[in-house]
Amino acid sequence: MSHTAVKNMPESERPYERFLRLGAEALSDAELLAIILKTGTQNMTSMDLARELLSECHGNLLNLYEFSYEELIEHRGIGPVKAIQLKAVAELSNRIAKTASGRQLSFRDPESVAVYYMESMRHLREEELVAAFFDTKYNFLGDAVVARGGANYAYVTPAELFRRAILKSAQQIILLHNHPSGDCHPSEADVSLTGRLSEGAKLLGLSVGDHIVIGDNRYYSFRENAMMP
Repeated sequence: MSHTAVKNMPESERPYERFLRLGAEALSDAELLAIILKTGTQNMTSMDLARELLSECHGNLLNLYEFSYEELIEHRGIGPVKAIQLKAVAELSNRIAKTASGRQLSFRDPESVAVYYMESMRHLREEELVAAFFDTKYNFLGDAVVARGGANYAYVTPAELFRRAILKSAQQIILLHNHPSGDCHPSEADVSLTGRLSEGAKLLGLSVGDHIVIGDNRYYSFRENAMMP
C-alpha cells in the first residue's frame, strides 16, 4: 500500500498497522488480501480492491484459486505483477493445506484421499490424472500429475506413471482424476484405463490400490465400489 493510501485511511483500518498491533489472525480476509496487493488504483484503495475481489469470489477465499492469470489481469487495478502474486499465494495456500492434511492421509481410507485432493482438483477445467504414491507400509511419499487432457478425457502414458513411481521408490499407487462436469461417476474409458494401468503395474511389482474420481464436492472410489481389477 502506498504511503498516500495509508495516510488517507483511519489508523484502525490500516491493514499494516492492524497486523503489527493485533497479529495476522485478527485481520479479515480483505485486510490480508490488501497487504498482498499493497496498492490500489487512483480511485480505489487496496482495501477497496480486496473487497471487490472477495465479492467476486462470493466471499470465499478458496474461490480465488479458480481465477486464471488471464482473468486476474483483466480485473481493474490488477496488473501482471499483482496477478502473479495472487496466483502464487493461492498455490502456496493450497500446498500448505495439502501438507498439513497429508499427515492424516490414509492409503486404506479412500475418503481421506479424496478430501486431501478435493479442493485442488474440483476447480480444474480440464481433466488431470494424478498419482499418489505410498511405500510398503502405506506411508505417503508424494504425488505427481501424470496426464492432462481435454474436458472429457485425460491422456495418460503408462511409462510416465511408472517412471514417477520408481523414482519415488513407491510400491503402492492411488490414481485420481477429476470430472470438470462435477459428476463423479466413472466412464467406460475410466474403467478401461484402471484395468490397463493395474495390469501394467503388476508387471513391475507395483500395485494400484484405488482409482478415485473427483467431482464437485463428491467422489467415486473404485475400491469402495468393488470396481478394482
